[in-house]
Amino acid sequence: MDNPLYLYDLEYKKYKNVIGVDEAGRGPLAGPVVAAAVILKEYTEELDGINDSKKLTEKKREKLYDIIMKNFYVAVGVSTVEEIDKLNILNADFLAMRRALKDLKNIKKDKEYIVLVDGNLKIKEYIGKQLPIVKGDGKSLSIAAASIIAKVTRDRLMKDLATIYPDYSFEKHKGYGTKVHIEAIKNKGAIEGVHRKVFLRKILEEKEEKQKESQLTILD
Repeated sequence: MDNPLYLYDLEYKKYKNVIGVDEAGRGPLAGPVVAAAVILKEYTEELDGINDSKKLTEKKREKLYDIIMKNFYVAVGVSTVEEIDKLNILNADFLAMRRALKDLKNIKKDKEYIVLVDGNLKIKEYIGKQLPIVKGDGKSLSIAAASIIAKVTRDRLMKDLATIYPDYSFEKHKGYGTKVHIEAIKNKGAIEGVHRKVFLRKILEEKEEKQKESQLTILD
């Protein structure tokens, strides 16, 4: 058991249950934000491939997803686009994390937990022991596992949206602000309930300005 990520989590075993929490989808222009919370059942060598989800290929993440689901207690929380627009992305992120934690504790009923959360902020309004860890998805096995679950879950949701809205190529960019995605928004408009209005203000304002300029040119 010389896996450094697993050894990192062992330092917190005095709290009995170590929960890893991470999110996916804070930066995209479209789609929900997804958080995952996990507790390791028992360590096995097949977990050695787990790392920060951003360092893994999509194919590798999909394979590890099944391994994590087998070897961890897992729960997922989602905040919708409407909640992101209403609460702002950070508060919606915290909401998704609290939802995941609530469901996880219903699965693994116990009284002793410590939550290791990726980043430099504690989960707002969460009552319980928690510790924010900067770049935790590259240090803690539990956080890294949570990062993979959150990422794969969100990517699958975006692929589902791609089948409904094929003109936006969600299966390729997963809602992030790529050139192709921004051009699709400018040409076809934003999708209600899919695109984050607060994230699109500048893009939509630029579109309106171009439309006004086009109208003025026609009038001239």
